[in-house]
Order: sequence, then structure tokens, then C-alpha cells
Amino acid sequence: MIEIRTLLDNVGTEHKSLVAKHGLSMFVRTDSLNLVFDCGPDATAVNNARLMDTPIQTADYVILSHSHYDHSGGYPDFVRNQVKGTLYTGPDYFEPKYAFDGVKYTYLGAGFDEEFLAENQIVHKVCRGTVQLSKDCWIFADFPRTHAFETIPPRFVRGSLPGAKTDDFSDEICLVLDTSKGLVVVVGCSHPGILNMLTHIHNTLQKPIYAVLGGTHLVEADEQRIDQTIAEMKHMGLHIIGLSHCSGEKAECAASSDAEVKSCHLGVGDCFAVE
Repeated sequence: MIEIRTLLDNVGTEHKSLVAKHGLSMFVRTDSLNLVFDCGPDATAVNNARLMDTPIQTADYVILSHSHYDHSGGYPDFVRNQVKGTLYTGPDYFEPKYAFDGVKYTYLGAGFDEEFLAENQIVHKVCRGTVQLSKDCWIFADFPRTHAFETIPPRFVRGSLPGAKTDDFSDEICLVLDTSKGLVVVVGCSHPGILNMLTHIHNTLQKPIYAVLGGTHLVEADEQRIDQTIAEMKHMGLHIIGLSHCSGEKAECAASSDAEVKSCHLGVGDCFAVE
């Protein structure tokens, strides 16, 4: 059994006491371990977890999908609330990140560093390739770029100023859970391209992808790319898509109008469960 609780998302739900904010955070419970996947931009996800009676302190691992502030900025607040499970990130995680408009740079990084981890005695591990956390749980990194139409907006850059370079999001990682119905893939923003990521997972584990949950960063995609994305997901076995955060209204409309796929938006307080 797995249960996934949305601690933070851009969109509010029927639970009016929970605070919605730009970002993403999820608590994942399986038969073998508990995890926090992303932490949002600040203490909002921690506060929502308390209102949801979610035992974030039991997390064996914290998975940060990439170092943008809206996924990682809240991590120090989780640590201050006794969430001290092993931290997994992708490589070069602490390289500064910015948005560049051609004139100015806007800082987008996580807002904490390795010194913070050392001060709080956090075990930090870097995911390269594939890391298996349990018999039914993996972290994936290093996604081959097999779909040329999955491009990254050029405004995203990384590195020291003024020599920042285009960000290829080589630090992005995602979570994969095996269930009786197939693989459940939990993604943060899918900057490397959601199909690039899913294709690599599908080819590596040789199992159908039953559900995709989280941010797919289709918010800036045109209708042709969105339709092709959903079609290729279905070829990999997709039955359920729970869009969040950066997925975009057009992608949600396309998914909801597809009779072969069940879809929803996973807003703050929403939960997903499967055997």
C-alpha cells in the first residue's frame, strides 16, 4: 500500500484551513518506509502537515527533486521540526540558480547550503543513475534527452554570476513506487522533460507506468506537445494522472477530456492511495 498526501500545492481545496502557495510538497507512506518529497518554499508545508495530522517526523528520507526555491526553500523548516531522515538530491545541487531576463538575474536557489546540513547532522547522499531505497521504491536521476521537443526555457540559468550558464537541470530527480497496478511516478517539476523521465524509468524497470503525480512543467507547452505527451504516456500504461503545481491549465483540460485516462489536480490536502 502507498499513500501520498499533498502538503503543499499552488491550489487550495475543500480544507479551507490549509494554505496554498506556489510550490510543491508531498508526504509518501509505503509498507516499508516513509518519505517527504519536496518541501515547498517556506514553513507553509510544515504547518499544513500539522493540520493534516501527518507524521512528517517519521520520514526515513527526504527527496528534493531539484534546488529551485519552491521545492527546496522549506527544507530548513522541516529540519527544525525534527525531520532528519537521509537527504537525497541530484548532483551539483548547491550550484546557484537564477532566472535571467537578458538584463537582470533573479535568485531561484534553495536558500540553504552544506554547512546547514553539517550543523544539523543531516546525512546527505547524491543520487546518480538509480538508487533503490527498498524493494518497491527507487529514486531516478540522469535522464537521457530522447524527446527533442521537450525543451527547457532559456531563462533558467545556473552558476556563479556573471558567468551563469543555461540550466540543463541535471540535478533533477524523481521518486518511483512499485504497486500491484504498476509504477507510480512522483515528479517535482520535470524540467528535463516528463517524457524523457518516464521513458527512462519505463525502459529501466520494464514495468507499466500506472500513475504520474506532481509537476509536469507543461504550463508553457502548446497543445500539440501536450497531446503528444499524454498519448506517449498512455503507451507506457498510464491510467491516472494527478497534475500539480507547474502542469498548467491546458494540460489539465487535455487530461480531463481524455476518456482513457483518469485525471485530477492534487491540491493542498489531497491524497492518493493504491495497493
